[in-house]
Amino acid sequence: MASALSLSDYKRHALILRDVAQAQSAHILLAGIARITCRNARDERVTVAMLAPGPIPEFPALPLSQSGFQCEAYNDCRVGTVSWADFGGITPNAPESAFKQFHSNDLKQWYRLLLRSSSFLNLGLHERIAVALLELCSDFGVEESRGTLLRVSFSHKDIANLVGASRPRVTEHLARLEREKFVIRQGRQMVVQVAKLLDSMNAQAGPHVLRVDPRRE
Repeated sequence: MASALSLSDYKRHALILRDVAQAQSAHILLAGIARITCRNARDERVTVAMLAPGPIPEFPALPLSQSGFQCEAYNDCRVGTVSWADFGGITPNAPESAFKQFHSNDLKQWYRLLLRSSSFLNLGLHERIAVALLELCSDFGVEESRGTLLRVSFSHKDIANLVGASRPRVTEHLARLEREKFVIRQGRQMVVQVAKLLDSMNAQAGPHVLRVDPRRE
């Protein structure tokens, strides 16, 4: 696989894929952090997913929508590209499982986007911010004695984009999560009590509501 990949480097904020719905090849983020952005109702481009190294997911074009999902470099990135035909030839003994992995990655990103939307599960802003933190911890966190340390310093604006809220509102709710002892500040980084936060959310949801877990693969 490594020898078949065409490698490209992208600087921070550079465009990696203009239209992820029409990608003609398999794209794999090898290093760095990328993000999926789209246009909102005010024609502003906002972040809807942060990507750790791995397959870059496809977000299909929506009918009657000008969302324009695209992939951008959040920081300096390296991306490997291979055509789907070559990808199938590289994995002749297990093409189904290889393609399934790419498909599962796409579904995971859609599942997370649904969890963070205001209409799905009827989650309030506080819960959606908690979901976003759990999601980021799953991809960018490292376990330590106090909880899960987010190695990347995501801004309040980044989190606001993910949950579809204003930065000041997100700042208020992050302060509340600190008071509730679910989040510990470490300079510009955060330590999240993942298990306690997830248990608290599911306890509030009640026994007859779908259990929330944005870490779901």
